[in-house]
Amino acid sequence: MTNEHWGKVRDSLQQAVGQNNYRNWIEPLEFAELEDGVATFLVPTNFMSNWVERNFGDQILQHLVRSGAEVSRLVFAVPKLDKSPAATPDRATGARPVRAEGDDLPGALLDNRFTFDSFVVGKPNQLAHAAARRVAEGGPVTFNPLFLYGGVGLGKTHLMHAIAWDMRARDPSLKVVYLSAEQFMYRFVQALREKQMMDFKHLFRSVDVLMVDDVQFIAGKESTQEEFFHTFNALVDHNKQIILSADRAPGEIKDLEDRIRSRLQSGLVVDLHPTDYELRLGILQTKVARYREQYPELKIADGVLEFIAHRLTTNVRVLEGGLMRLFAFASLVGQEITLEKAQDALADILRMTDRKVTVEEIQRKVAEHYNIRMSDMVGPKRQRVVARPRQVAMWLAKELTTRSLPDIGRRFGGRDHTTVMHGVRRIGELIKTDSQIAEDVELLRRALEA
Repeated sequence: MTNEHWGKVRDSLQQAVGQNNYRNWIEPLEFAELEDGVATFLVPTNFMSNWVERNFGDQILQHLVRSGAEVSRLVFAVPKLDKSPAATPDRATGARPVRAEGDDLPGALLDNRFTFDSFVVGKPNQLAHAAARRVAEGGPVTFNPLFLYGGVGLGKTHLMHAIAWDMRARDPSLKVVYLSAEQFMYRFVQALREKQMMDFKHLFRSVDVLMVDDVQFIAGKESTQEEFFHTFNALVDHNKQIILSADRAPGEIKDLEDRIRSRLQSGLVVDLHPTDYELRLGILQTKVARYREQYPELKIADGVLEFIAHRLTTNVRVLEGGLMRLFAFASLVGQEITLEKAQDALADILRMTDRKVTVEEIQRKVAEHYNIRMSDMVGPKRQRVVARPRQVAMWLAKELTTRSLPDIGRRFGGRDHTTVMHGVRRIGELIKTDSQIAEDVELLRRALEA
């Protein structure tokens, strides 16, 4: 059995166990060897080893056997890591845990692709990147906690991994723990069940840096929130750095205790905005340049990257997935990637990301946002309190639908297309100069594309 074989089995397991279980428990597994029917996998902690074996061992074995692998038993082993400065991540072989030898810290594996060097900076993520860099430098704790939030695939996890790698490189003796909120919760439940709460408290309160991803998952779980709150306070009181991420701002997380919400807002809260065209194009160009270092024969026609950056707007994961598909096509077929070939290769992704927002949906969402009536959106009123939201709706209709300007005008009470053009141009100008308008438009766009 090879790593490639295991990769295919992991894909089938993802469908079987669901996205969250896959990300937390299956994806971190690293295939080591298959000998005499025994498949050995490396895992970051003893806790994860026990959990995976108990809850997913049978499923993994079944999928391996079904795939043709001659496996009769599984072993999940925790690797021993060298504490010396030379023990840096091997970027050619895969992720390495950020852990000191002998410490049973409950950290998850870090992805060695997620470094500051590989993070493409643009206007939507500039502040988050700068804050992450500052925290990674160490020294006196400046932002505590650093709270990163934004939608799927915008770079939260990338920045957290980058911070961990950077801190570990600067000071290998640091106890840096990165894990998801679900892993924190499972570890907590395990400690309760096995009456090992003192060990649990010691583990989490003895770290130098605690990084918790997707912290919104502790909302509504009272006991976990209680322990998280005490852990948080203990670390802050000892000037230990905390870095958190979520899919929304602390104030927008439902079923979160007020005292925890207040704590989360006490440091620096940074929003990673959805990517804009320039950032998407920059990401694509960076990926192509790195791919060409290994495969200089890669040829991509002019306009292909611009086309992808314009059409694949959902998130960076979809963008990178589309590009990797083109790399595979170029490698297998050995031909230049033209615009026509790119459209054929990405046909299914392009269909999924085609804009399906209607002008009526836009009008309704904008009216709700600005607290005006739908009748005002299409009516004759020209007061600024109505005219500006109307122009915002026109701009969004132009950006998010395929309707022509005359058609948009008809749906705004029979207005002339020049009126629509003026409104679209005005909002385009304000986005660059008025931060409130820019934020309103981005929030509305995100809501409409969700």
